Amino acid sequence: MNAIVSVTWLSENFNDQNLVILDTSPESNVSNLIVEFPNIQIKGALFFDFKNVIADKESDLPNMLPSPEVFEQECRKLGINSNSQIVVYDNLGIYASPRVWWMFKSMGHHNIAVLDGGLSEWKKNNYSCEPRKQPKVNLGNFKANFKQELVRNASQILENISKNNEVVIDARSKERFEGTKPETRENLKSGHIPNSLNLPFLEVLKDGKFISKEELLPLFNKINPNKSSMIFTCGSGITACILQLAAKKIGYNDASIYDGSWTEWEQLKGFPIEK
Repeated sequence: MNAIVSVTWLSENFNDQNLVILDTSPESNVSNLIVEFPNIQIKGALFFDFKNVIADKESDLPNMLPSPEVFEQECRKLGINSNSQIVVYDNLGIYASPRVWWMFKSMGHHNIAVLDGGLSEWKKNNYSCEPRKQPKVNLGNFKANFKQELVRNASQILENISKNNEVVIDARSKERFEGTKPETRENLKSGHIPNSLNLPFLEVLKDGKFISKEELLPLFNKINPNKSSMIFTCGSGITACILQLAAKKIGYNDASIYDGSWTEWEQLKGFPIEK
């Protein structure tokens, strides 16, 4: 299954018995993106709450990846099976859906794709929508198989500063990366991880969809000319996944996400910050 699918593809495969459509729309966002079609969903979609339910509830950091056991249990409650063909979308074009795509990939489920353009693209093409609701489903048999190589923690990022084995790329805006603009969350320090590079996530998108491979290639060739392994980071682990999916689109497979991202890094005592 391609990592990114069009609304045409989804319409043509809509009645596949193994298809599961997940709505990953967040209640709010720190990027000032505006919801074009509120309070509706793609017909038959299930809400995947990666912020409040399918997350590490013991962490004081937002959006952290839950344990494989919790992820597996919650996916089963949504009727997801090991052979499910999953399409994820959100109501901001491309914003939260790549995060959930990465979550499933990190749990060993490869048959998953992001809907390019999300709900807006679907609605504009006059495909079936309905008021937001959570349909009742039968318990699924999803099995998590955690892929540690897709996740990085703060200690690994700190070690990489000196070893420089992987390129760390930050998806936040240029102003937040450089520390010239306050962070969107209160009381967070400004700046970035030493030796990290900046590629704002909005640069890989246009009108809520991913730009073409031909447009993506120069961006990644410029920031990673040696084609090294990449670690993506951002404010809280959401928009970093947009960059990872963009990299996947042009053939990069060995990329990971710093799950705690800047929200964790700036709080850690003795961890260096650059501006």
